[in-house]
Amino acid sequence: MDRERRGWLPCLLGGAVFAVCMAGTTLPTPLYGLYREKFGFSELTVTVVYAVYAFGVIGVLLLAGNASDTVGRRPVLLVGLGCAAASAVCFLAATGVGWLYAGRLLSGLSAGLFTGAATAYVMDLAPSGGASRATFVATAANMGGLGCGPLLAGLLAQYAAWPLYLPFAVHLALVACSVAVVLRLPETVRDRAPVSAVRPQRPGLPPRVRPVFGPAAIASFVGFALFGVFTSVSPAFLAESLDVDNHAVSGLVVALAFFASTAGQSVVVRVGVGRSLPLGSAALLTGLALLAGALLWDSLALVVLSALVGGGGQGLAFRGALSAVAGASPADRRAAVISALFVVAYTGISLPVIGVGVLVGPLGLEGAGLVFIACMAVLVAGAAAYLLRRPVRTQEANS
Repeated sequence: MDRERRGWLPCLLGGAVFAVCMAGTTLPTPLYGLYREKFGFSELTVTVVYAVYAFGVIGVLLLAGNASDTVGRRPVLLVGLGCAAASAVCFLAATGVGWLYAGRLLSGLSAGLFTGAATAYVMDLAPSGGASRATFVATAANMGGLGCGPLLAGLLAQYAAWPLYLPFAVHLALVACSVAVVLRLPETVRDRAPVSAVRPQRPGLPPRVRPVFGPAAIASFVGFALFGVFTSVSPAFLAESLDVDNHAVSGLVVALAFFASTAGQSVVVRVGVGRSLPLGSAALLTGLALLAGALLWDSLALVVLSALVGGGGQGLAFRGALSAVAGASPADRRAAVISALFVVAYTGISLPVIGVGVLVGPLGLEGAGLVFIACMAVLVAGAAAYLLRRPVRTQEANS
């Protein structure tokens, strides 16, 4: 048993580093209300600031999503941690909205470097035969880290001093610890090339991945779209419509969606990859319906239920998607293929978020949210029908 635990230690440490980086990307979520009061910008600006992060992620994934396959996992993760640290510095130094744009862009660059590389690294570090468990470690670190960000920031903003500074100072310290961990972990890419060998990658997939990628991408897009709008506008909805001004509560509600996603991921092995995708889509549809009810009736209970049900559905669908894609990918293309899946996912985060921000002016927050829910409901219903007609038939490698 001790030998088995030691064998999993590098994998778990890699997951912890992954979680630290992703926590930094959601750290500002419960603080946007404070920034609006300080700098005097609109809800549209909030959604654009949020979406800038997604554009940074997509840009890195397209330009250097395969970098860790070429130069090694550790160099890419160290650069990603450097971007995370620079992002925290921007928020610490913020004197206007321009600093927020810069901080979010750098945060997006860090997430873009981490998503494919860290997922592949965690799977590389797992003991032989542990691919299924390693996939859960990677996706749980991703979503769990995203959940810890708003929870940490909300607690510190509500119950400690310097609400716009202390969360980022704490994250800087965690990033420094993560750098030390990465420097002690082994490199898993044997045939490495210099940085000059990294080339922008055209969207493309190995032939054996293509039948799996389509339905996996649909589920990922819908799930991340729900998360994107939920995390960008739910704090404002809680404050304006429900009079919830407690930053810790606001951060907790957002965190619940990500923690529910982690819980949803944990049942994929028992449910099966083929069934997890349509079942996850059905749960996402239910979560959207609950969110619509919360907007119509100004109900905090329904907001919480929508976070739990929608987050669980996102986790079920997303881990199923990642498992299917990773299991079908050649080892030397795994990071690039995973990065392509995340390009689709982060497109789901960015475009609907901006759309909601544009609609807030003429329709109000509730009206914009209901339009988003209607559009996503149509999309997720179509995705579920597609997945039922053409189920994913693949198994995780070495599971």
